[in-house]
Amino acid sequence: MANKTLFASLVARLRPKTDARNAEGGAAYARTPEQALAQLAATGCLNTTFYAAAETQLESVLGLASGVGAEFVAQTAVYCRERGRMKDMPALLLAVLSRRDPALMDRVFDRVIDSPRMLRTFVQIVRSGATGRTSLGSAPKRCVRRWIDARGDDALFAASIGEAPSLADVIRMVRPKPATAARAALYGYLIGRTVDRAQLPANVVAFEAFKADRAADVPDVPFQMLTALDLDRRAWIEIARRGSWQMTRMNLNTFARHGVFTDEAVTAAIAARLRDAAAIARARVLPYQLLATFRSLSADVPNMVRGAVEDALEQALANVPVLDGQVYVCPDVSGSMRSPITGQRGSATTSMRCVDVAALVAAAILRRNPSAEVLPFEQDVVDVRVSARDSVMTNAERLAAIGGGGTAVSAPLARLNACNAKGSLVIVVSDNESWVDASVADDTATLAEWTRFKRRNPAARLVLIDLQPSPTTQARDREDVLNVGGFSDSVFELIADFAAGRMTGSHWVDRIAAVAV
Repeated sequence: MANKTLFASLVARLRPKTDARNAEGGAAYARTPEQALAQLAATGCLNTTFYAAAETQLESVLGLASGVGAEFVAQTAVYCRERGRMKDMPALLLAVLSRRDPALMDRVFDRVIDSPRMLRTFVQIVRSGATGRTSLGSAPKRCVRRWIDARGDDALFAASIGEAPSLADVIRMVRPKPATAARAALYGYLIGRTVDRAQLPANVVAFEAFKADRAADVPDVPFQMLTALDLDRRAWIEIARRGSWQMTRMNLNTFARHGVFTDEAVTAAIAARLRDAAAIARARVLPYQLLATFRSLSADVPNMVRGAVEDALEQALANVPVLDGQVYVCPDVSGSMRSPITGQRGSATTSMRCVDVAALVAAAILRRNPSAEVLPFEQDVVDVRVSARDSVMTNAERLAAIGGGGTAVSAPLARLNACNAKGSLVIVVSDNESWVDASVADDTATLAEWTRFKRRNPAARLVLIDLQPSPTTQARDREDVLNVGGFSDSVFELIADFAAGRMTGSHWVDRIAAVAV
């Protein structure tokens, strides 16, 4: 018979010992530089969070980016823009590449800088000196000129909204060469020079005509160009009729204030637009943004449109997988989860909190997996009943309304162990700053409880979704443990692949490292 004492000590030696402390002083495991960079890029918004100042995040990203290969920096930038839908962090990583490997920056530039806002953010970061330079330099200028040249006149005029820097500022910096008389006139118009109006593109001429006479046809230009003007109901209805999906989502209350919903045909068209699955996918909306939209709707927004927003949320969660076996999903509802999901941004701070996103993830998984059990936790599991028959919106609201204490990531696992639960997958959604649960020997309490759970369920897997930037984790990656950061619907794809055994080894980092650059 095997020597149980010897075997037990061997198992203990094979388990990794804790080697770090998290922001609350709790026992934790340090991430590798690649894991830490991926985590920061997928969750950091360069704003102050509950545990990390904006300056700390910036220093961490720059330090980590210098400690990994340039190719991984490029892959992370592309992944977090294309899959994670982040904005500031991919632009920052691209700015790092502009000094470290300009040729690699050139190769991924167009995949990261895919909108006017991303262009302005990149230029702003480079010129700030944060990455070691205060001017664009020849390679970034070449990339920016290429971006400008690739846009048609109408698209470039539409890109001229936004400041600090404005598109006019960027044009002055990089001095693109106009290929046509119309483009030359447009450049002059944008930077404030006197130009021959006859050479301007038609939409610019229409815009100037409308500025001079509100009775003229409403020009087909970004609505931000029009809202500074004195607009009547007719103009607002036309703006709403032409609006993009994302613009519509963000301006429903504005439409209500200006009488747009008194037009039944336009109201029906807006509702249909919001429900359009293809338009939702193109808009790359984050699911939590739709929850925020629904919460903010004024009483003047008609029920048809309110229902369409709720339907859009269900559409945006199409990537939520159907999972085999018994699933447990554990949203963190502790006090620190009350902080804004994208950090403190002054008057622009989002109303959506980390707990809202955790609750949304739990509710979405429950909706697709009715046999799943939801175990919200703070320093212990909080007993609350949610039903798979209720909408994602309803369950997310119910879960987000509870909790507020300390954080013990091990709590749901301890509850499952106390009742000898069987299961195949445990998903924890948290800010990962566990501290109430004391470490057990050389393990975190989370890993110790997971080890107990695995004895009963040898094939089980654990997913730790981290919603905030953190250099530590409660359980290191291994064959049965996945650490993943972020709050886009791509996280659901990773869960599905991991649960089905299609991801092994270092899991998420391997997925990023597979991005072709």
